[in-house]
Amino acid sequence: MTDSIALKAAVDAAMRGRHAVRAFLPTPVDDELLREILAVSSRAPSGTNLQPWRVHVLTGAARQALVDAACALHDADGAGETPEYDYYPREFFGEYLARRRKIGLDLYGLLGIVKGEGARMKAQFRRNYEFFGAPVGLIFSIDRRMGKGSWLDYGTFLQNIMLAARARGLDTCPQAAWSEYPGLVWRMLGFGETDGVRAGEPGAATGAEAGADAGSSVPNQRRNRPPSPLALALVGSRRVSWGLSAAAAAAAAAV
Repeated sequence: MTDSIALKAAVDAAMRGRHAVRAFLPTPVDDELLREILAVSSRAPSGTNLQPWRVHVLTGAARQALVDAACALHDADGAGETPEYDYYPREFFGEYLARRRKIGLDLYGLLGIVKGEGARMKAQFRRNYEFFGAPVGLIFSIDRRMGKGSWLDYGTFLQNIMLAARARGLDTCPQAAWSEYPGLVWRMLGFGETDGVRAGEPGAATGAEAGADAGSSVPNQRRNRPPSPLALALVGSRRVSWGLSAAAAAAAAAV
């Protein structure tokens, strides 16, 4: 009974403690810790055990190269890019519109940005493409041929990552912003023809939260089966592709 209570408390604490962080410390995250988080997260359920997730882990020079290119594209108003899919409804309505407005007002209110300050809003949104300063960037892709059910499965994997990170003292920020520039991501990460930046949250920043005590000026809102073998591809300093087939991993390593 004691173990059951402790387990419940630990799981609940991870769920309650998880929130989208928008200011991170530059402290590197150990490779083995990242592998551990991804390995345990791959226990997520998926229909007929398809395990559709493909994760591209970026740190160091590989992360910075994507950041620089994405920020330049953002400054050019995303010239030439077309999202592959609609992340949000074409038109917000009812309670969904109310929630969207509230979260926007709360966030910009914390930052001291008021309605009409378009340049400041754009600058804040740009921080998405810097992974909010996190030392690790995760880009998620899925084979374009997969159905909607696999997208639902993907969500459980993404949630697992965020909870596993929180349980280990790390924070995350799921980011839809990367779905705006699929062409850029496709080119820079060397995706195959069937890969799409199409997961529920195409990107995520991972690292330790930078709180006010760290000098941050940016406030943060607050089945029993064996996993399939996971192939890793290392590219420069440093991108890791997780969940690819051996052939795809080898191809990624050659990029």
